[in-house]
Amino acid sequence: MAFSLDSKVKDILKNPAAAAVLDKYSEGASKNPQMKLVGGLTLRKLASFPQSAHLKPYLEDLDKELQAIE
Repeated sequence: MAFSLDSKVKDILKNPAAAAVLDKYSEGASKNPQMKLVGGLTLRKLASFPQSAHLKPYLEDLDKELQAIE
């Protein structure tokens, strides 16, 4: 499965490599119980919320790293 900013959060969290990339840019995100509430959203949509504003400067890098996962 290919990953990107357009992947659903729940799919990213199911893959250890993808979850590690997310944790790199948002420490502890994969272990945060609130992530289950946004599992149906894409990472791009989640990053548009004010609570995830810290991700915005890193979206391009995050997307590249997710796409590199095989």
